Amino acid sequence: MEFHHVSVLLQECIDGLCIRPDGIYVDGTTGGGGHSLEIAKRITTGRLICIDQDLNAHAAAKERLKDHLDKITFVHDNFGNIGSILDELGIDRIDGMLMDIGVSSHQLDEAERGFSYQQDAPLDMRMDATKPFSAYDVVNTYSEADLDRIIFTYGEERWAKRIAQFIVAERANKSIETTGELVDVIKKAVPKGARKDGPHPAKRTFQAIRIEVNGELDVLERAIDQAAHRLTEGGRLCIITFHSLEDRIVKEAYRRQENPCICPPQFPVCVCGRKPVGKVITRKPIVPSKEELAENHRSRSAKLRILEGLGE
Repeated sequence: MEFHHVSVLLQECIDGLCIRPDGIYVDGTTGGGGHSLEIAKRITTGRLICIDQDLNAHAAAKERLKDHLDKITFVHDNFGNIGSILDELGIDRIDGMLMDIGVSSHQLDEAERGFSYQQDAPLDMRMDATKPFSAYDVVNTYSEADLDRIIFTYGEERWAKRIAQFIVAERANKSIETTGELVDVIKKAVPKGARKDGPHPAKRTFQAIRIEVNGELDVLERAIDQAAHRLTEGGRLCIITFHSLEDRIVKEAYRRQENPCICPPQFPVCVCGRKPVGKVITRKPIVPSKEELAENHRSRSAKLRILEGLGE
């Protein structure tokens, strides 16, 4: 099985992690192992924890990382559980963690996974195929109000209400079972004039449903909080996002790690007792170079933000 995935902002991530040969590092979204390979090359007596909820990714990464398996631990889990994962491994602190958020190139290209609006396949979108809940359940069982909410909130889709209405009307006749059927419904819902410019009319809705199926935004916030508290002093948390919702969550979560005080602004001194656990390294996100954009069009919306641990 070929797991094709071009690692985005690769050198920037490696530089951002400030890798020590004896350090303990985590790749929370291993994918095809591109970032992991560069981390593994730089550690000697250290350890790399490779986490992914996609078993296909594990198979591909193990092949790509075959020369470094003696210093790697593979974990089939979601990076949102990083705290319990480290507890189970008996690891108190880590020197760095990388997360490449969202759907991988491989998942998009593997038609039967149902992530892509450009290929007809069963409505699935599960990053962890061992889980029972899929895009089919969202599309066919959610109320019109809930569909409107997730498509508007997670997809930032201005036609969310109409799309939700059209989905509910369509499934009253028969279940919507494939990505192609869903795309047809969305195209009917989005006025023709609005389809002339901009991205594919189904792009935002598919993004929203995928986020809902995999609980991506809740997982991201949880992972940042847990990882930040496990960083050594000087340890780095590097997160790549691909759309504004994710980037906002990372930016705000980093800000809270740097300034967790919840005292009212009028208080002259802090009395809540909350201490900073990290400092923000990237006041503005790092974005791909012109060269990378030319080589990999899927990197065009990527943003990297870095938090440094205080060891608190």
